[in-house]
Amino acid sequence: MKTTPEDLIPELKQHRRIILGHEPTPIDPLPKLGQDLGITLWTKRDDCNGLAFGGNKVRQLEYYLGPGVEANADTVLITGALQSNFVRLTAAAAAKLGWQAHVQLEERVPSHDQLYRKSGNIFLNNLLGAEISYFPEGEDEAGADKALDERAKELKNHGRRPYVIHLGLGSLPYGGLGYIRAAAETYAQTITSGDKPDYIVIPSGSGLTHAGFLVGARAIGWDIPIIGICVRRGKKSQIDRIKQRSSELAQMISRPDLISDQDIILSDKVLAPGYGKMNHQVKEAIEKAAQLEAILLDPVYTARTMAGLIDQVRTNAIPLGSKVLFIHTGGNPALFAYQNAIENFSRDN
Repeated sequence: MKTTPEDLIPELKQHRRIILGHEPTPIDPLPKLGQDLGITLWTKRDDCNGLAFGGNKVRQLEYYLGPGVEANADTVLITGALQSNFVRLTAAAAAKLGWQAHVQLEERVPSHDQLYRKSGNIFLNNLLGAEISYFPEGEDEAGADKALDERAKELKNHGRRPYVIHLGLGSLPYGGLGYIRAAAETYAQTITSGDKPDYIVIPSGSGLTHAGFLVGARAIGWDIPIIGICVRRGKKSQIDRIKQRSSELAQMISRPDLISDQDIILSDKVLAPGYGKMNHQVKEAIEKAAQLEAILLDPVYTARTMAGLIDQVRTNAIPLGSKVLFIHTGGNPALFAYQNAIENFSRDN
């Protein structure tokens, strides 16, 4: 009999979810890349979950938008970086639901490259019919959320029924419930296949994917090291963020005190020079994954995470011969926006 995430974590049933993507997403072997690194390597393909190029935000939106459907909303508002996958998938979900999407794009990556400013996810936002506005700061979560609330008031005054997705630390992390589910789904797949990893490597940005997967794993008694690779901020501040988000998510499934400090493993060794910016490790990860496995990784999240995985192996934090599962969180449209940055990186650095 098929095991569902709710079978393993019944408390998930307490939260309203709408279905937007395909699950379970496959786990694929990466034998040539694994051999190159001296490990056994698999990838959990959340880039293949169905909605508008897919990605981890599909799972998160299923729980963010559940309460919006209950509230009979007809408009959704969200904020994110210019090439945000979350923004693109929110616009896609709105189109699927028959809602209007109002997306606010933040200036997080200084770039005058016209591909970065017009291609990739920005092109898709327009294609999906989203209304786009801009916010000048890239690291002011509270200010960005406040600007969304002001826009929501304007829309309400014009007869709309707006629903705002707040991503700052002052709001409950409903999206993390999607990765509590993902952890249970992944565990069931590994039990069925017999391919049990020794380590999981996952991006750590807003923190909901990392914290959610960690809480989900521990909720079912899966005591596997889950290594978060910092993609947006340094290790010190990210530890605090994952602690907070893990605690909130554990309480949301009635499992307080589930996560210990020892559960939170982070590396920021491939983060420099910062969010959304190229470095040699990221370039290597993009090329290795593409040329050895035909797996496409984006410079912002997945390639930086793969670069972190490679660094963990080369520094023996993940020993040679280990079995490793890489969580592929999507983001492939950003490859087109970063074409010039990728192609010109070796010449300029």
